[in-house]
Amino acid sequence: MDACTTHDCCAVSGARKSTPDLVVIGAGSAGFSAAIRASELGASVALIGAGTIGGTCVNIGCVPSKTLIRAAETLHQARAASRFAGIAANAHLADWAALMAQKDALVAGMREAKYAALLPAYEGIRYVEGAARFTADGVVVGEESFPAARVVIATGASPATPSIPGIGDVAYLTSTTALSLDRLPHSLLVIGGGVIGCELGQMFARFGVAVTIVCRSHLLPGFEPELAEALTGYLRAEGITVRCGLSYQRIRRTAAGIALDLTVAGQPETIAAEQVLVATGRTPNTEGLDLGAAGIATDAGGAVVVDEFLATTRPGIYAAGDVTGRDLFVYMAAYGAKLAAENALNGNTRRYDASAMPEVVFTDPGAARVGLTEAQARAAGLAVRTVTLKLDQVPRALAARDTRGLIKLVTEEGSLRLLGAQILAPEGADAIQTAVLAIKHRLTVTDLAETLFPYLTTVEGLKLASLGFERDVTKLSCCAG
Repeated sequence: MDACTTHDCCAVSGARKSTPDLVVIGAGSAGFSAAIRASELGASVALIGAGTIGGTCVNIGCVPSKTLIRAAETLHQARAASRFAGIAANAHLADWAALMAQKDALVAGMREAKYAALLPAYEGIRYVEGAARFTADGVVVGEESFPAARVVIATGASPATPSIPGIGDVAYLTSTTALSLDRLPHSLLVIGGGVIGCELGQMFARFGVAVTIVCRSHLLPGFEPELAEALTGYLRAEGITVRCGLSYQRIRRTAAGIALDLTVAGQPETIAAEQVLVATGRTPNTEGLDLGAAGIATDAGGAVVVDEFLATTRPGIYAAGDVTGRDLFVYMAAYGAKLAAENALNGNTRRYDASAMPEVVFTDPGAARVGLTEAQARAAGLAVRTVTLKLDQVPRALAARDTRGLIKLVTEEGSLRLLGAQILAPEGADAIQTAVLAIKHRLTVTDLAETLFPYLTTVEGLKLASLGFERDVTKLSCCAG
């Protein structure tokens, strides 16, 4: 049931102004963050939402994908149990429909608890359902008009379609539709080696699908090459075919599914599969907003152009989240939208800062990063020192009998201030936060090396890597340093 029919979230109370102080377009994570912050500041808000309330993350992104990824991980853990002597285990997918129903129930519950049910708690927020568009004078939703004095655009993004000849004639899956399949295909071709391609490719492989991942360059192009190369090897070890450095020629339908014609080192080749998943990025949801009518500039990819305060090219109008085409993470969308709301209401006092932004890839082992890569630091003209520590030097990994992974730290030469950190480890997603705090507060690896870390944890690897700038950690005893 739609949330508004249950909670009367669209009704206007007598305490609300007929003309809102702030108009927020988009009812996902960014839109709710902006609306809630504005309400906390005492402003009245018109929150405009089209489609299912809650946006991408809870409905078709983070929540459904990560619960299915974790489910697939339980299958792998059972199959890998023999790494411990005397342990034998087996697991299999018994009921795909039941797993999908459980996933859908989780999504519905979180959508209700974290979005629809929140609206009555904020008296200053009026929910308006419908598609918004700009005019020269304001924002129009159906028959209702709002002034455009203060607006936050938070309409998110959708899966992008790659420029491969024939793609329009193929029934391809996206990150959205792949999470709602009524049955698993026998084989799956994943086009794109970024975060979504790696996560979903490994997930489907662990569910028993024959998976091939193809990409133009290499997996996880934003990560350190050592880490990307290691992850490629781990995926291949699980039976996933990974093909990199390809040139796509054409995709076409076949009697058995699809076929991708490509060129490898100048030689033609074809990869066939029952279904294809396109995971080549996302495109901002700006179509239909008529941004040009309001003098709001977009870039070549359709993203709303913003400055350091998240202000657009029209005074009073701001944008945040995926619609800006950068930092496509739900926590960055919520963070940016909060700042945009404050700046729209109080003037440009809050600058958007992504210098200590963590990024996590929910593969197994998981990849996590923050700050600059070695190449980025050198390109910025910095003299750097780096240390790379393999997980076979981390006691936690040895005790778990799973030494897949590595840790790489990038520092400023001389001061040894931490500039960047990347972790590839089964528990790397949680361990990266220590490096986030270190970069945020401009700490050095000496500070990290002199900090107490609990023994037999993955995050202790950050201490060991930090010690590696001055000592040979292979010659240290347990807990030494």
